[in-house]
Amino acid sequence: MNITTWNVNSIRARLERTLEWIDARRPDVLCMQELKCLESEFPAEPFRARGYELAIFGQRSWNGVAIASRFPIEEVETGIPLGGEEARGIAARINGVRIVDLYVVNGGELDSDKYQHKLRWLDALIEWARTHTGEPMTICGDYNIAPADLDVYDPVGLAGDTLLSPPERARFQTLLDLGLTDAFRRFHPEQVYTWWDYRGNGFALNKGMRIDHHLVTASLLPRVAEVSVDLDARGRPGATDHAPVTLHLVD
Repeated sequence: MNITTWNVNSIRARLERTLEWIDARRPDVLCMQELKCLESEFPAEPFRARGYELAIFGQRSWNGVAIASRFPIEEVETGIPLGGEEARGIAARINGVRIVDLYVVNGGELDSDKYQHKLRWLDALIEWARTHTGEPMTICGDYNIAPADLDVYDPVGLAGDTLLSPPERARFQTLLDLGLTDAFRRFHPEQVYTWWDYRGNGFALNKGMRIDHHLVTASLLPRVAEVSVDLDARGRPGATDHAPVTLHLVD
C-alpha cells in the first residue's frame, strides 16, 4: 500500500491537475490538505468514479483536509488535535493502518498571535499523538515545519523565520521523541524539498523547503520500503506549490 500526502492548494481550482496525477500514479491513499471548500462543495464524483472512497473535513476559504482511498475507510475521526473549529486534521483506519492527515498552522510572523496559535496547536498534537503511538500509524501532511537546516535552501539567511524557528523545530523533535520516525530521512540523507514559493521563481531556482512529512510509529516502520517526492507534479503549469510525497509500504 502507498500513502501520498499532498497540499493541493484549493481542490476546486486544481482539480484537473489532481486528477491528472491520480490517473498517472494511481495512489492507494491520497491525503489532501488546504482544500479551501466545505464537504458539500468538494468535487467528490470524479474521485468516486475512479474507485476512491472519501473522508472529508472541509472549511470554506481556508484549511480543509480529505482522505481518498481505494480501500475501505473506517473509524474516521475529525478535529485532530483541537476539535472542529479549524478543519486541519482527519484520521481513519485503512487496511489496519491509522492514517492521520494534517494541515498544520502556518504561523505567520514570529511576533503574531498566529505563531502562538501554531505552538499551542503543535502542543495539542503532541498530546494526541502520545496516546496513539502504540499502533501502526502514519501522521502525514503539510507540517509547515522544516525540521533541520538540510531541509531549507538558505538556512543562514532564513534563520529563525517561521517554519524553521527553534520552538517549531523543538516541537517536531518532541514528536520524534515519542517514538515516531521521519520516514523520508530514514531513506534519504540528501537535500530534497517538497514546497517552493510561487514568488521569486522558487521552483525553477530550487529555493524550497521540506515541510511535508510522514511520521511513522515503530510498529509501522518495518513495513516502510521507500518515501518518494514527485518533483514532476510540482513543475507542471498551474500546479500547487507543493509536491506529492508518497510513503511506500510492503505487506
